[in-house]
Amino acid sequence: MNKEDIKKEIITAIKKVKKENPMAPSITNTVTINFVANTQLAAGGSAAMVYLPDEGETVATIANAVYINVGTLFPIYEKTLPRTAKKLQELGKNWVLDPVAVGIGELRGKLLSDFKENRPPIIRGNASEIIALANLWNLLENQEKSKVRGVDSTETVSEAKRAAIAICKYTKGAVSVSGEVDLITDGNYLAYSHGGSKLFSKITGAGCALGGLSAVYACCASPFIAALSACQAFNFSGSNAEKIAKGPASFQTAFLDVLYSATAEEIANNNFDFEKIEN
Repeated sequence: MNKEDIKKEIITAIKKVKKENPMAPSITNTVTINFVANTQLAAGGSAAMVYLPDEGETVATIANAVYINVGTLFPIYEKTLPRTAKKLQELGKNWVLDPVAVGIGELRGKLLSDFKENRPPIIRGNASEIIALANLWNLLENQEKSKVRGVDSTETVSEAKRAAIAICKYTKGAVSVSGEVDLITDGNYLAYSHGGSKLFSKITGAGCALGGLSAVYACCASPFIAALSACQAFNFSGSNAEKIAKGPASFQTAFLDVLYSATAEEIANNNFDFEKIEN
């Protein structure tokens, strides 16, 4: 597999999403549901937000991929999330786990710990969250201290590389680490997606929307291609939206407009590096 092959797969995935309008339901952060849904719609997908245990199992059955984000938890999620993840695993469906603020709170810790047995095909988080999750799942020979601060990362993407690869080796899926340059890996290959905008840090829900977009592409592509396609789409749209935005509010609107009008070729040709991991 080389860079040109990857570009072709990204183009295929994005065109398929625009043609088929796949639904990628979410159980997600209540602070960001609007931006998550609008991002999924702008990319050509369809959105649905669910909360109850039977709803989670139902969408796991009817959708090709689901997005699970633990950003804001309700007591009912102690039933909803495990039942949804279990059903997704039983059916062999793609799903995206966003381990927001891992390490904060008893229920969050229990849910994220239990997700280990369901092996999420795609995991998206910032560097601190990815390191913390690898530690929680005991996947690192030497535990690395992670300084999770709410939804913010205090580590760099490069510092999370070892943890991301370790998670992939266990899940046989993909990990996407968000940062100034996004890292995407499946344990065999590494991709670094460039672009984006500093204005992403000035709006609520950029990371959540990226997770939701990853789920949309996961309806039509492998975990690695889906995660990379989402980062490429985000970084292309973010960098171009910044050029016409006057501030955070207009940036969010411009981002959705650029994502909506971007071609598969433009997204695939966004600057990224690609390399094979030498074992």
